[in-house]
Amino acid sequence: MNKPDDQRWMALALSLGTRGLGQTWPNPAVGCVLVKDGRLLARGWTQAGGRPHAERHALSQLPTGAARGATAYVTLEPCSHTGQTPPCALALIEAGLARVVVATGDPDPRVSGRGLVMLRDAGIEVVADVLAEEAIFAQQGFLQRINLGRPMLTLKLASSFDGRIATATGESQWITGPQARQQVQALRASHDAVMVGGSTAREDLPSLTLRGMGERRQPVRVVVSSRLDIPTHGPLAEDDSGAPVWLLHGEAAPQDARKFWTDRGATLLQVSDTPSGLDMAEAMGALAKAGLTRVLCEGGGSLAASLLTAEVVDHVVGFTAGVMLGRDGLPSLGALDYPSLADTPRFDLCETRRIGEDTMHIWRRATS
Repeated sequence: MNKPDDQRWMALALSLGTRGLGQTWPNPAVGCVLVKDGRLLARGWTQAGGRPHAERHALSQLPTGAARGATAYVTLEPCSHTGQTPPCALALIEAGLARVVVATGDPDPRVSGRGLVMLRDAGIEVVADVLAEEAIFAQQGFLQRINLGRPMLTLKLASSFDGRIATATGESQWITGPQARQQVQALRASHDAVMVGGSTAREDLPSLTLRGMGERRQPVRVVVSSRLDIPTHGPLAEDDSGAPVWLLHGEAAPQDARKFWTDRGATLLQVSDTPSGLDMAEAMGALAKAGLTRVLCEGGGSLAASLLTAEVVDHVVGFTAGVMLGRDGLPSLGALDYPSLADTPRFDLCETRRIGEDTMHIWRRATS
């Protein structure tokens, strides 16, 4: 049975869970709050690398027996299988919890309702679907990886007021201001991977690392290049940040290029070619199979267009600067072959915010 404070405590658990975004893959970023007699006992969230899980992180802060008779607020169904650690459902049972409130279920076949059954069979009161909509949104990447076989994808576009990302001569640094660029670092921090196309890798020599965000797990650096014709110098090949490099390529990628990147520790993922480039739906499936749940695409225009065409873009985050570059400037998107306006992808506006001298607007794929 729901109690008056259930939503308040679950909201706190959800906010704690966001601390793990970009840090816990392939595990979900979960939050947990332990409450007794209306008083907060402990709080936890899934730690970097995916362990310990949120429930165990919270319980570890209490002396033995202190959680007996308490209520746990957990943003995802507690796991019921033994992996690298015993089940969290078992940990809650052994701690003597009287009540467990869960935001949403875990579709992982190893769990999928079994965690709730374990708790009920142990005599624990279980309340489900508290702030479920908010939890499903927070867990979108993990849920899509299980249910759809692809990660959540955020497309970031930073452009002039007239939708250009570079001048006619190719100059692009910097269209947006320093505050917008720092906001992009925050976006990177909340995603498992940062992805760019081969042209961006060649022209910008990007590092794609996380900077100015404290001690955090570096995102995977993903480059999409059918023939692996990307520079063998620069940060992707030479830096010592520890950030993994994953390369999505086609069948025609030369063996010497494959060997060069393999020798440098890169992970190579081969996907099918199409007349217009790599099959990006298949590419997203490959990233999900490798464990990624949340991917941030930062360009370029051709890759962005191919992702939109493949219908794998879930969110768009735009940064618009108050500068005009004109018709000859490089557009933020490549060609999109839609026969009519009705066929184009639609997104719903979620938020608009001023970031320094620029505007940030956040969009979510329309559901109808």
